[in-house]
Amino acid sequence: MADALDDAERPLIAHLLELRARLLRGFAGLGLVLLALLPFANRLYGWLAQPLLEKLPAGGRLIATQVASPFFAPMKLAFFAALMLSMPWLLYQAWAFVAPGLYRREKKLALPLLASALALFYAGCAFAYYLVLPMVFGFLTRITPEGVAMMTDIGAYLDFVLVMFLAFGLAFELPVALVILALLGWVTPAQLREVRGYAVVGIFIVAAIVTPPDVVSQLLLAIPMVLLYEAGILAAALVAPKPGQDDRAIG
Repeated sequence: MADALDDAERPLIAHLLELRARLLRGFAGLGLVLLALLPFANRLYGWLAQPLLEKLPAGGRLIATQVASPFFAPMKLAFFAALMLSMPWLLYQAWAFVAPGLYRREKKLALPLLASALALFYAGCAFAYYLVLPMVFGFLTRITPEGVAMMTDIGAYLDFVLVMFLAFGLAFELPVALVILALLGWVTPAQLREVRGYAVVGIFIVAAIVTPPDVVSQLLLAIPMVLLYEAGILAAALVAPKPGQDDRAIG
């Protein structure tokens, strides 16, 4: 009896050791990237501030309203930049841990889904930085009342931009989410087409909630999401399991 219990415990212990090793490797990679970025933290913040600085009147600048903000804001940005840059390595560690337990078709689909999700998240952040933020700040500077100087705290600006990156990065994951739902059998491409009108209304509501209170940024989030919804329907139609197909074929 004791031998049987020991045999049952060995796989669990092996999985826990493997999980620990993968976590340590992931955090080590993140730490190395962070150490490499820390000397350039102020330069990174200057790059991040460009969309606002370019729209401010002559002489306009960001300010620090808290004593430690000039130190903590660039450090916080360096951490999030390191997290973004090391995300492929972190996802690889997660993949290497779970891949041995997946079926052949799951392995075949999971890797493209992970790569697509990562690429779409990066695309959403780039879309926000290069298109949305300049238009939003241009709009806000134009509507600033006369006699009011627009001076933003560096910490508040960083939080605002990070929220925008997160909002657009997650919004761009819509096709991946639809594909996963189709793979799980929770929805079909035909059902996604039927509820297209409700989805569009929901997209505009979400855009109104997560973006600043201006029409420009709301449209810049809603329109790409509508297009991504259509792309998700097409992708779901390609990968959705057919009736009678065995998803669990082992390779």
